[in-house]
Amino acid sequence: MGEEYWLALAHAPCLSVRRFVRLINYFGSPRNVFEAGCWEWQGLACDLRCYLQHPNWYAVEKDMQWLAQPGHHLLTLLHQDYPRLLREIYDPPPLLFVQGNCAVLSELKKLAIVGTRHSSPEGEEMAQAFAKNLSYLGFTITGGMRVGIESASHWGALAGTGKTIAVAVRGLDEVYPTQHYVLAHKIAEKGALISEFPPGTQIKRQHFPSRCRIISGLSLGTLVIEAPKPSTSILTVRFALEQGREVFAIPGSIHNPLVKGCHHLIKEGAKLVETVDDILEELQIYL
Repeated sequence: MGEEYWLALAHAPCLSVRRFVRLINYFGSPRNVFEAGCWEWQGLACDLRCYLQHPNWYAVEKDMQWLAQPGHHLLTLLHQDYPRLLREIYDPPPLLFVQGNCAVLSELKKLAIVGTRHSSPEGEEMAQAFAKNLSYLGFTITGGMRVGIESASHWGALAGTGKTIAVAVRGLDEVYPTQHYVLAHKIAEKGALISEFPPGTQIKRQHFPSRCRIISGLSLGTLVIEAPKPSTSILTVRFALEQGREVFAIPGSIHNPLVKGCHHLIKEGAKLVETVDDILEELQIYL
């Protein structure tokens, strides 16, 4: 399988996603990267060359212990079950750590639902209703398990078929936000928790935009419910547009600051959504 070499490369210092993929493409596999030797490592950064000579096998062993637990999986970029839509983006994560049902990642009908953390009760109710109805129509709901709209959408999907994917900003050995422990447990039972970061990885500021690109990259489109301008939700939309995916937005009162971002998106060409049928029509999905 060679998983240990993928994991060892994931722990290399200052190795970006794009450089990781370039190394794989050039050498053919992570194992080949480590076995190439000093002569072929010329041109690589000094700290990376040093690491390739002395990989962090202790960290790899910790990863393997996590993967040995029931329901824990590793999908590499070359794995047959790696999500097809995600593989198509400009900078797909080389590794996906998965807790739960890997099969939901292979589903093509995935839709992201994002929105503000400071959501209204009406917005959360709307997110739950759309997620539940979409799940019954065969969609897997993706999101970041953030407080507010996104957690409401995960609960909605769980109330439907249960197919939902939550993308984490840290290693899957701990739940973030901590108040979503029960939600995370239920998602892992019916859907999947995923992270591009090995277990034990702590939260860093740059992890949040990285998560946004995965949420949109997994999905045919992104539905925005209650998003101010600017916001993390709008960042997810930017990634969706770069990835050639559809963008949907639900409008609201012109006096409500929570929907300023939604109105801006609609002005810029996002599909105005009032019912689930609006999403199906734009995606050309006919039941």
